[in-house]
Amino acid sequence: MTLKISEENDGSYERTAEIIKNGGIAIVPTETVYSFAVDAFNIKAQKTVYEIKNRSYRKPLILMASNIEGVRVFVDIPQKALKIAKRFWPGQLTLIFPTAEIGQILSGGRKNLGVRIPDSEFMMNLLKEIGGPIFTTSVNVSDKQSAKNVNETLNFDGIADVIVDGGQCKFSFESTVIDTVQFPYVIIRKGCLDVRELLKYI
Repeated sequence: MTLKISEENDGSYERTAEIIKNGGIAIVPTETVYSFAVDAFNIKAQKTVYEIKNRSYRKPLILMASNIEGVRVFVDIPQKALKIAKRFWPGQLTLIFPTAEIGQILSGGRKNLGVRIPDSEFMMNLLKEIGGPIFTTSVNVSDKQSAKNVNETLNFDGIADVIVDGGQCKFSFESTVIDTVQFPYVIIRKGCLDVRELLKYI
């Protein structure tokens, strides 16, 4: 049975954090789109998300944290990329970094990982309550449209352990993605962050 709570309820992020830390699958609102969220150190929970979405294991999940220091154990951040991160985080930007040793262990040997620090009060409270990073991916069946409001998440009612109602996502569009593994950096996906703001950095 799926627990349904509003992000505005007292204790919403504490209850969601508890479920995630206990290995559960959460559906949470971000400022871009709704995301599945699992404990970054729980490989079993990661695999469950892949199964729920029918997602190829070739496609990595996105690491989300409340600050840059929270992801350094997972990835190596190039100095030029760090300037971009400090300029645009928290925000609607996902940066792909080379994966550190622990990151490779927890991500199935991936050589690089996408990372984002969200600009969402609920998500920041949730991440701080968890006390560490989470792995996320958009709420949808693979290659289908991402959920942008809570009604579009309900196909996963009874599958996820908790659905947090945040109404309509502020931007209702995926984050912009930049690969910073090698310079010059490459825009992988044009999302809701204006690319013109990024060009001077890449």
